[in-house]
Amino acid sequence: MRPDFYQRFMTLAGALVLLWAIVLLPHSAAQGLSPMDVAEIETVTSTSISSDGAHVAYTLSVQADPREDNVPASTHLFVMDTETGDITTSYTDTGVSQVTFRPEHNTVTFLTSREDDDGNALYEMAVDAEEPTRLLAHEASIAAYSWASDGERLAFGANEVLDIPESDLPYAPDLFEENLPQRHAFITDLSADEPEAQRINVDGTVYLLSWSPDDSQLAITEAPTPGVDDQFMAQSVQIVDVSSRDVIADIDNEGKIAQIQWSPDGQYLALRAADNIHDPIDGRIMIARAEDGATPENIYRDFEGKFEQILWKEDDTIHFIASESTARSFGTIGADGSDFTRILEKDAVELTSFAPSEAGDIVFTASTPEHPGEVYLMRDGAESPERATQHNEWLADRQLGEQEVVRYTARDGLFDVEGLLIYPVDYEEGQRVPLIVMVHGGPEAHYSNGWLTNYSMPGQVGAAEGYAVFYPNYRASTGRGIEFLKAGQGDLAGKEFDDIVDGVDYLIDRGIADKDRVGVTGGSYGGYASAWMSTYYSPRFAAAVMNVGISNNISKWGTSDIPEELYLVHSRVRLWDSWVDKLKRSPIYWVEKAQTPILIAHGAEDTRVHPAQSLELYRHLKVRKPEVPVRLAMYPNEGHGYIRASARLDYNMRMMRWFDTYLNGDIDTELPAGHIELPELEAAAAE
Repeated sequence: MRPDFYQRFMTLAGALVLLWAIVLLPHSAAQGLSPMDVAEIETVTSTSISSDGAHVAYTLSVQADPREDNVPASTHLFVMDTETGDITTSYTDTGVSQVTFRPEHNTVTFLTSREDDDGNALYEMAVDAEEPTRLLAHEASIAAYSWASDGERLAFGANEVLDIPESDLPYAPDLFEENLPQRHAFITDLSADEPEAQRINVDGTVYLLSWSPDDSQLAITEAPTPGVDDQFMAQSVQIVDVSSRDVIADIDNEGKIAQIQWSPDGQYLALRAADNIHDPIDGRIMIARAEDGATPENIYRDFEGKFEQILWKEDDTIHFIASESTARSFGTIGADGSDFTRILEKDAVELTSFAPSEAGDIVFTASTPEHPGEVYLMRDGAESPERATQHNEWLADRQLGEQEVVRYTARDGLFDVEGLLIYPVDYEEGQRVPLIVMVHGGPEAHYSNGWLTNYSMPGQVGAAEGYAVFYPNYRASTGRGIEFLKAGQGDLAGKEFDDIVDGVDYLIDRGIADKDRVGVTGGSYGGYASAWMSTYYSPRFAAAVMNVGISNNISKWGTSDIPEELYLVHSRVRLWDSWVDKLKRSPIYWVEKAQTPILIAHGAEDTRVHPAQSLELYRHLKVRKPEVPVRLAMYPNEGHGYIRASARLDYNMRMMRWFDTYLNGDIDTELPAGHIELPELEAAAAE
């Protein structure tokens, strides 16, 4: 064989080998989003706008490098000139929160803790300054604050300082649910020569603070204790006279509450709150007179959506962002529930918050299926907002799977169910692919048609590796009105989880999902669903990843920090009146049906769903079904969801490795490797 022919032959052979390698590798994985990419995403989390519309302040969540530091993301502050788009100042030293423009001042205020602070203090920064100035420090960390319209008087909340005697022994145990500090509320005048924090005369824990238009009164919410259950279910609205700091009126509200807005004339309050004590969400607009004994009225009871944010404007209309199934809208509504008007129609972008200026400009935070949260600005008179920031520019170099809204009918015919589907990168119609079902928690939550990828949601990482990823908004989800939301009450894991399986069948019938390669994952209530699918519905699912999930509804009640919330808005029946039903609604009851390989993960410090829930399912499977692959990963110093960089990346990679093994590999294979190798991360980063 001639040398030149041999050389050409080997070159051709090498090319064929490379071609086959490309075909056999997960399609488009190199060009798609990787777990390391997810660990580098920066997200705009909040925005505020100056009264003249000249500047926007926003916060950016920046993740630490998971290869170096297992710490939470930091929150940075930026101030942007809305005319030029230039950043005029920034503060990136430590985390910031509650950024707003100070009334009557061309400054931005925020909470942060610097080197000389004992907890959060209030800081101020001019729009072109290089360093912030501390305005107020308290003996305890400041938790929340609200400016009066003069920009001088301030209401704020901070925990009481407890005097707890030290033990005579060199050791003392923690006394469970004892010695919890109440959050007190204070009023101070920063224009005084020596500002003094004067406490508002209430005994419980104060959460919300809102000044009346004339600054003579404060609307507050108070819960009897600082417990999470009371925070969720027992906050009462009260009116405080600013001069005496005494409560002068109680509003007869019930259930969850998230916002208080005064009417321009100071006669009424708009609450973004629950309709009643059994309403799972704070997504209604409730109007009440600002007087003693007033009962809030739901002004738009028939709204088939959820109000996410409200603001009562000078034209006596209430501006809102609302979730309407998988879409978000922005609009106005009259205080009597009339003239519901969408200014921005549904399906524009996924709006998450808004802030208006007196000049008529409005700033939003929003995402799309193609990018995480960014700043959007809508100038006075404009028909739609324009994207004003460009973080994560490297995303333009990644191939993303297409995302669409899907709709199907539940098996009982009561509801049409909606969800979102991300296709694999370069998907071809008619191709059957492995499917990952991503179940949201709550269940009082839902997915909107925006960015759907993070450390615990496969999203575009799954799409890059050849998976379709399905996000169902099953009954009991928000954004569909009260009837749909309450349809899951008293029926835990019943028709709500049947809706999820019906969605899988819909995707199989459409020729998209491979029925033999369906996986499921989710956290909290989504973890409950993952455990349910791997036991009760096990023949339908080839792999499961359960994160901070529920396995035993009996022990769940006794180990959670929200037992009353569980009863009032979920089960609606007391545990001791329904022992057998609660057991039968538990995945451990159905372990004998289990054949689905399951990865179980939990934060070791979780108080919402105790880590014992994961331990129980793991132990039942190991003893009763030893042939079923199972692994339990416990994350130290993490709670109900993970906030630290290395823990997040580790979980993301473990989740995807589990699906790669049992959806694209051999179900009888040994467990995937138990450790994450740093060279894998470095290679992913290099790609």
